[in-house]
Amino acid sequence: MHPEATMSVTTATPAVTAPTAGRTLPLVRDGLAATAVAAVATAAVAAAGELAGIGAVVGGMPIPASGFAVLTAIFSVVGVVLALGLARWARRPRTTFVRTTVVLTVLSLVPDVVADASVTTKVLLMLTHVVAAAIVIPAVARRLS
Repeated sequence: MHPEATMSVTTATPAVTAPTAGRTLPLVRDGLAATAVAAVATAAVAAAGELAGIGAVVGGMPIPASGFAVLTAIFSVVGVVLALGLARWARRPRTTFVRTTVVLTVLSLVPDVVADASVTTKVLLMLTHVVAAAIVIPAVARRLS
């Protein structure tokens, strides 16, 4: 092939910048701090429910207060990881994070509604989801641009 006959093709890709350590560290730090607070808060809500006579019994199996803390921690960390991904790839990470996590919180209530449990237990379960979301979502969202 003749050099003049070759054609150069360039593609334009949108610039996606990875979050810098200066932005990532506060997001992770605040996200994990909120995770710890939410874990303690949901365990406290569950314990308060137990003291009020609302047993967290689903399908005949009791859920200990520590179980609320563990699951809150696991899913909150998933939320922090989601935020890190959105910080890197979303055009509006804060808006996308808040919308996504609110939808996920609402969806997390569905198993509680259909659970084999008393109405008061279902309300207690749903309250713990809302408490965790009310703590973690704003804390993480504040760190997203």
